[in-house]
Amino acid sequence: MKFGKMKYSKSLLLLMVVLSWLTFPLLGKDSIKRFLPAGIFISLVVAVEDVIARKRKWWWWYEKLIPNVSGIVPFLWGPFLIGSMWILKLTYGRFIFYTIINFIVDSFFTLFMVDWLKKLGIASLIRLPKYQLSMIFFLKSLLLYGFQYVKEKIQYTKFRM
Repeated sequence: MKFGKMKYSKSLLLLMVVLSWLTFPLLGKDSIKRFLPAGIFISLVVAVEDVIARKRKWWWWYEKLIPNVSGIVPFLWGPFLIGSMWILKLTYGRFIFYTIINFIVDSFFTLFMVDWLKKLGIASLIRLPKYQLSMIFFLKSLLLYGFQYVKEKIQYTKFRM
């Protein structure tokens, strides 16, 4: 039973990465060029956050696609990166709407996906309550939007000079 569950979990992780990247071209060349730096930035922030989280035992990833590589990697470079770019594409410039969409997506992950990942033996929260995970998600959403805002201000200023 456990072997089948692990095999299913790895397939699911791989499927999430592949499906995310299949939507990448649908963002459009201009949106990719505009939002990819912010997506990479926030993904790197989450990678650093994961190192801290493992040391402090906030959460744990049981399932890995690649041995000795954190289990967060498929989420990070799949749904998180591509999803961040989609959210920026659909909401950037409308901060309240951006905040609402992020709240809905992050709440769905926190309230449902965390339990589902635990049930599948992929990951679980250890010393971090769900409400604190939600706060971390909110702070990262502000950081993502802030990065994009500053990036565009710098580009606009350079363009005008």
